[in-house]
Amino acid sequence: MGRARTPVVSGWFTEDGPDGGGFRLLGTRCSACSAVFFPREDAYCRNPHCPGGGELAEVPLSPRGRVWSFTDGRYRPPAPYVCDPDAPWVPYTLVAVELEAEGMVVLGQTVPGVTVADLAVGTEVEVVGGVLNEDADTGTVWTTWQFKPTGGTA
Repeated sequence: MGRARTPVVSGWFTEDGPDGGGFRLLGTRCSACSAVFFPREDAYCRNPHCPGGGELAEVPLSPRGRVWSFTDGRYRPPAPYVCDPDAPWVPYTLVAVELEAEGMVVLGQTVPGVTVADLAVGTEVEVVGGVLNEDADTGTVWTTWQFKPTGGTA
């Protein structure tokens, strides 16, 4: 059976960014005030200072940013998080990243193998595609975004 790659949340990212840009988070930009949102907003501009009347258009967000904050998850989260209770728990690293062009902070996990010891505030990272879970019964691979250090620092 073939494996179907399925985004964890539809419309929040693409694996085929503009101009061959690869993986990108997708936000929306208001044409009236230029505010950018992630997660995307499709109903109305959330900027309280927007003059109104604008259209919301999908925009790919910066592929790079700098670590704003980070921590690790050392506990098994409760339901509805899906995990095998018989499998050993592996800590994961959470990172808050200030995107390069937008200046907004986006949360996500780092790629597997990156720990808090590998990070510092100001570390340059790029957004990449990752796998959150695989369902062997259905052949579904649930995809998400992750952040990977590029080797640059502030």
